[in-house]
Amino acid sequence: MSQLNSLQWMLSLHNCSFHDRELETALSFRRKPCLILGYQAQIRRLQGLRSLRANAESVDSVERRSVTLKDRIDNDEEQNGYFHVKTLRRFPKEELVGKVVMVRFDSRSLLSNANSSMVERTTFTIKYLYHAGAKVVVASDWNRSSDSMQVLSTKTVADHLSLLLQLKVVPTNWVSDCTNSRIEVFAEADILLCENLAMFKEERGNCSEFAGMLSLGIDIFVNDCFSQSHKVLASTVGVPCYCYASVAGFHFEEKLGEVMDATMPNKQPYVAIIGGGNLFDKAEAVYHLTSKCDGVVFVGMMAFQIMHAIGLSIPLNFVESRAVEDSLKITHLAYERGIPLLLPKDFYCVNDLLPQKVGIFPAHEIKHGWTPVDLGPISLNEISSFLSRSKKILWIGPVKFKESRVNAEGALKLAMMLEAFSQNGRDVTVVGSSACQAVMGTSSSINCSLYENASVMWRFLKGMTLPGHAALDRAYPCEIDWHAIFGNPSQPLLVDIGSGNGLFLFKMAARHKDKNFLGLEINKKLVQRCLNSAGHYGLKNRHFIATNATSTFRSIVSSYPGELVLVSIQCPNPDFNKPEHRWRMLQRSLIEAIADLLKTGGKVFLQSDVEAVAVRMREQILTYGKGNLAILEDDFKVDSGGWLEENPFGIRSDWEQHVIDRRAPMYRLMILKIK
Repeated sequence: MSQLNSLQWMLSLHNCSFHDRELETALSFRRKPCLILGYQAQIRRLQGLRSLRANAESVDSVERRSVTLKDRIDNDEEQNGYFHVKTLRRFPKEELVGKVVMVRFDSRSLLSNANSSMVERTTFTIKYLYHAGAKVVVASDWNRSSDSMQVLSTKTVADHLSLLLQLKVVPTNWVSDCTNSRIEVFAEADILLCENLAMFKEERGNCSEFAGMLSLGIDIFVNDCFSQSHKVLASTVGVPCYCYASVAGFHFEEKLGEVMDATMPNKQPYVAIIGGGNLFDKAEAVYHLTSKCDGVVFVGMMAFQIMHAIGLSIPLNFVESRAVEDSLKITHLAYERGIPLLLPKDFYCVNDLLPQKVGIFPAHEIKHGWTPVDLGPISLNEISSFLSRSKKILWIGPVKFKESRVNAEGALKLAMMLEAFSQNGRDVTVVGSSACQAVMGTSSSINCSLYENASVMWRFLKGMTLPGHAALDRAYPCEIDWHAIFGNPSQPLLVDIGSGNGLFLFKMAARHKDKNFLGLEINKKLVQRCLNSAGHYGLKNRHFIATNATSTFRSIVSSYPGELVLVSIQCPNPDFNKPEHRWRMLQRSLIEAIADLLKTGGKVFLQSDVEAVAVRMREQILTYGKGNLAILEDDFKVDSGGWLEENPFGIRSDWEQHVIDRRAPMYRLMILKIK
C-alpha cells in the first residue's frame, strides 16, 4: 500500500465531539473516521515528512520494530506463557522448614508512609515464611529518608521493620561477612537484614561474584519486589543462579497480576489514557494499547505527535522527528480497527517572554512565543464525556507538556474524574508517580488501583522481558485435563524426562498398555511430532508436553490422579551439567520433587554415555533424595563400577542405540524409593 493511500486512512476526533454520538453498545467506541484528509492536506503532509526524514531513523528500521510488535501481539501462546513462574503460594510449605530463605523486599512500600493495607500486603511474604519455619534473610536497597538528607542506617531500617512485622529484625554485615558463621546470628533474631544494597555498585552491575557472596548459605530465593523487576540487579537476577529454588513472593505475584489485568481488554469499552512524551521510545507500547483498546486518549506531549500524523498544523518544535513513522502507524492501526483517538482541543499556554501571562489557545492555533502547559477546559470536558461510558480505564503517564512555573490543574481534574468513575464501579488503573500522586490528592479513600513505577509497565507493554521475572523458576501454565489425555488416568504413570523424539516412550507404551506414559521435552517441535503421531494412531496411553521439566515436574505430575511408578532420565546433554549452568537438568528441586511424588517401591532409571554425567546424577540423587532414594543393584547385573550392564527394559532410546552401535559404553543406574 502506498504512503499516499495510507494517509487517506488517518482519523481524527479533533473536529467532532465524542459525546455527540450515540453509544448503544460497548463496541460503538469503534467508529469510522470523523475526518478524512483531503488531497491537498495529504500533499502538505508528505512534504512535511520529507523535511523531517533527514533526521529520522530509516523507515525500514521502524517497520521492523512494528512487525516485531505485531508478531508479539498476535502470538497469544507466547504472551500467556510470559506470566507463569513458580510462586511461594504454590511452593510446598513443608519444604520451607529449616531452610534459609532470602526475600528481596520492596523498601519503597515498607519504608514510605504507606497505609496499613499496603503494609500488610508487602509484609505478608516475610511473615508467612517465618511462621512456616524458615530462617528468613531480607534484603533491599533504600535511599535518603523523606525528612532528611541522610541515608537510613541498617539499624534504623531493622528497627522500622521490627515494628511493622512485630518480629525481632537484626541488622547484619551479610555481604562483608562471607562465612557460614553469619547463619549463627539466627539464634538471637527472628529475621536478619542485609546491608543497604544501594551502597554496592556490584548490585547495579549484577556482579556474579557479589551475587555469590550475597547468596552464600541461602537455599531458597523469594523475589517480592516487582517494582524492580525491570532492572538487572545482582539481588534479583544474580542470586537466583545460586539457589536451588527461586520463586515469586505474594506481593510480587499480586503486582504482576495487577499489571496483567490492567492491560487485558476483559471489560469493554476499555480506554487507555496516555500521558508524557518521548513517543519514539514508547511506540511499541502505544501501538500495543491501540491494538487492544476501544479508544485512546492523549493527554501529554505525545498528543502533538498524533496531531502531526493526521495532518494538523503543529509547531515543528513539538514534533519528535524520530517518531514520525511510528505515529503514522499508530493512527493507521486506529483507523483499521475503527477506534477513536481523542486529542486535546485546547491548552493553557504561557508566554515565553512573560511566564506569568497565561492564555487559552486551540490545539492547532498555538501562537508563536507561547508554550502549552496544561489541558484546556474544552479538552477536559470532552475527556469526561468520552470516558463516561467506559467500563475499564488505564491511565499511564503524566499530564505534562513543557516545564512551567504555572500550577497545572489538568492532572488533578483528570484524577478527580477517574476517582469518581471508580467509585461508580468502573475498573480504573493509574500508573506512574505523577499520576498516582494526583489521584492520592483527591481523597483519603482511593478506589483506583495505583502503580507508581511506570517503567515496569512501559517495558511490559512493549513486550520486553522483565529480568527480575525471567530469573525465577518456571511453572507449567495450564491445568491438565488427564481424563482428556489418557483413556484411563488412574493407571500407573511412567515419566520420561527429556523424551526427545519419543522412540523409547512409544515402544514402552506399546508393550505396557496397562500403564500411562508421559514425555516431558523442552523442544517444542519434537513434542508436536510426537503428539501428531500419537493422535494419528489414536493412542490413549501416551502423551507429550513441551516444558522445562527441571522446574515444572512437580506442578505437572502432582495433579495426576494415579500413582507415579517410574521416572527415566536418559543421556542428558553434558553442557547442561556444568555447575555454573542455571538450567542443568538434574537440579536439587527436580530430585526433591521426584522423591516426594514417586510411590514407595517406585523407581528412577538414569543413564548416560558420558561417565562424568552419570556420576554427577548419582551423586545428586543420593545427596538430595531426602534419604528416600537408594541405588538398586540386587536384581541386575552390574560391572565393577556399579553400573548396570544391560538396559533393564529391553527397549532402547535412539541415542542409546547409536552408542551401542559404535561399541561405546553406557553408564546406567536404577534407583529405588525405599520409603
